[in-house]
Amino acid sequence: MNKFQAFKVYQENKKVLGRLETITIDDLDTGDVLIRTAYSAINYKDALAGTGAGKIIRHFPCIAGVDASGVVVESQDKRFKEGDPVLVTGYEFGVDHDGGFSEYVRVPAEWVVPVPVSMSLFDAMAIGTAGFTVALCVQRLEENNQTPELGQFIVTGSTGGVGSFAIDIMSSLGYEVVALTGKSDNNDSLMSIGASHILDRNKLKLDGPLLEKGQWGGAIDNVGGDILAWLTRTMNPWGNIAAVGLAGGFKVNTSVMPFILRGVSLLGINSQGCPTHFRHQLWERLAGDLAPKHLDKIVTNTIELEDLPSVFDNMLAGKTTGRTVVSINPDE
Repeated sequence: MNKFQAFKVYQENKKVLGRLETITIDDLDTGDVLIRTAYSAINYKDALAGTGAGKIIRHFPCIAGVDASGVVVESQDKRFKEGDPVLVTGYEFGVDHDGGFSEYVRVPAEWVVPVPVSMSLFDAMAIGTAGFTVALCVQRLEENNQTPELGQFIVTGSTGGVGSFAIDIMSSLGYEVVALTGKSDNNDSLMSIGASHILDRNKLKLDGPLLEKGQWGGAIDNVGGDILAWLTRTMNPWGNIAAVGLAGGFKVNTSVMPFILRGVSLLGINSQGCPTHFRHQLWERLAGDLAPKHLDKIVTNTIELEDLPSVFDNMLAGKTTGRTVVSINPDE
């Protein structure tokens, strides 16, 4: 426990770079709960942070990784005791506070969530921020009266972690899911996790009129930019769009027409800032009615800490699919 491995990100000579190094518990940011990490996972946000391709990390140096599961080693908070299986996602974890790409993590107690009884530490990270984000989407959609009767449900960025869970979970809830992708070689795998139809992103006409023929009862959008604008124009009356990502751009060129003539709703999803009590409820749902049915197919890769840089590069290049779990202390 005196020395262990962590992937720490530095800013040197105006460049951001990450590297694996040996540190001690004293090097970690402060917190109430010390956890021996069993698993972490890689999100698009982690790839941006670990390479400096995006301005994600707010202070340097900082251990990257916005997800972790493991076992409590020490706790100054009576809600947790030694040996408790727990997970950490969201808040400032891996952004403004040392994160999950480390053999040990230390965080404020408010950030710690008990792993549901029926969920393993591996499965907690297989789901991670990606699956949790979809659970939050479902909650927001349900609150805004989304139902399968509104029409086909489209998922953009469908081969990524969030997209894969969106297909799996929405199809299990009775929706006819259309997967939008530019990776035609993944069509079979998308169908195997619940997609009813595949739509080729490369064949879309993205510069249409202010309103087009309604096609979709609802959407989970991981892309943003022109794709999100197109979704607003092609949504059926009273449909909802849960906006999750910006891989395709952060600007949206649309009009008020879909919103005032069709009652379309655009729901912003911020999993990082989800309140603690709500976060606990959603993790219980992820072990219950929202439990992914095809987790073994969604997890496409399991790596170790030293493999992080190569996965970051592939993810940013659009060469990865599904979820990558980072095995750190798997014996936990």
